[in-house]
Amino acid sequence: MMGAIEVPGNEHNAANAFSRQAPVFDKIYSDNTIINYKRWRVRTHALKYLSAGAHILELNSGTGEDALFFAKNGFKVHGTDLSAGMQEQFRQKTEEHSEKVSHEQCSFTELDKLQNKGPYDMIFSNFGGLNCTGDLDKVLSSFLDLLNPGGVATLVIISKFCLWETLLLFKGKFKTAFRRFFSKNGRRARVEGEYFKCWYYNPGYVIDKLGASFELLGIEGLCTIVPPSYMEGFAEKDPLLYRYLVKQENKFKSSWPWKYIGDYYIISLRKT
Repeated sequence: MMGAIEVPGNEHNAANAFSRQAPVFDKIYSDNTIINYKRWRVRTHALKYLSAGAHILELNSGTGEDALFFAKNGFKVHGTDLSAGMQEQFRQKTEEHSEKVSHEQCSFTELDKLQNKGPYDMIFSNFGGLNCTGDLDKVLSSFLDLLNPGGVATLVIISKFCLWETLLLFKGKFKTAFRRFFSKNGRRARVEGEYFKCWYYNPGYVIDKLGASFELLGIEGLCTIVPPSYMEGFAEKDPLLYRYLVKQENKFKSSWPWKYIGDYYIISLRKT
């Protein structure tokens, strides 16, 4: 068991928020058609860079949905999250796969304090967990020592520009349409009554901070043509249109400008 974890206030607030949400997190999101599409996209991307039996360090591992997927496909996963509630859900969900999955409560800004330091074949972070810190550079600086030579970082980050969100300008929602542009000091978010800040990052920021020790493998836009998952019921209300948008996004996901204008982007870089 780990003792009390000292973390910056914002990370502490975010951890509390997701601890409160942890017991109902899967119930809220597991049946969302667009979230399931996003998971399929992210996993398909990650699998391109994983060799058989690879060892994965997962940051902001949540309730263990991705860890369980990777374990069932023959990979080893060490899931980390600062949220005690999420770690408990993770433990329960993955306990039947303990030979493949381990877990540790740890902030991604304090990866130097990891008990299980690997090294790993992949560092994986899904669905914008890394946006909950204004110190992403500190997180990225830890990757070099944690990865094996040739190891890959695959990160899913909320982008600084989202086409769908910007279109809200035409509905008169100016604040929402431009909230990512003016977020240098973070934008306030609220989950389960707890407030914390989120920051938005362009792919160029990640590439620059990882530096010359990493080579870019690929960038894909996520929810560029397909609408963001918070547009609940979109896929069910117009399934023909939804399937058409999925087909177009799958076709253009790695093309300019689509890879830069999604709700998220998936970026992979290899340690050289």
